[in-house]
Amino acid sequence: MNSKRRLAILASGAGSNARNIIEHLRNSQMAEVVLIASNKMDAGVLDIARENHITTFILNKENFRESDVFIRKLKELKIDFLILAGFLWKVPSGLVSAFENRIVNIHPALLPKYGGRGMYGHFVHDAVHAAKESESGITVHLVNEHYDEGNIIFQSRVSIDENDTPQSIEKKVRALEMEHFPQVIERFLSSI
Repeated sequence: MNSKRRLAILASGAGSNARNIIEHLRNSQMAEVVLIASNKMDAGVLDIARENHITTFILNKENFRESDVFIRKLKELKIDFLILAGFLWKVPSGLVSAFENRIVNIHPALLPKYGGRGMYGHFVHDAVHAAKESESGITVHLVNEHYDEGNIIFQSRVSIDENDTPQSIEKKVRALEMEHFPQVIERFLSSI
């Protein structure tokens, strides 16, 4: 491969997954994170971008959903793939089309269960706990025009016992995210 794949990470929160990906790819010959975009001006992920000298972009309704401003920015930066790492907005169809089969998301449950609109973060873990599931996990999937319905790339499972709470389930799932997400991204990029 002549050049590294250029990645953009979209995140809405503290950025623990983004930091993990950046650190994992720091010495990679395959890929590098060149943009971090967030829909929250005070998101911790923007601090991580600054610490790592990565360009940032603030998303709003107009530049993300109602125009092609963000798509033009991605093309200007020659972005090859988008990684959603705790990004809470639905990806608009224009962006899905512009990056078809090149947008990867992580979901904190075993899809197709506990996916869809409003199913993120603690809402997922609350639902898993309420249903008395015996396992949960993570799903890494491609993004299409429907919430959490794109082709599944990878899943990892963790057992849940009767003493688990939504908080302890979240901790177990978070550990899977930290362990697997960067490697899954790297494997996905090497397969295409």
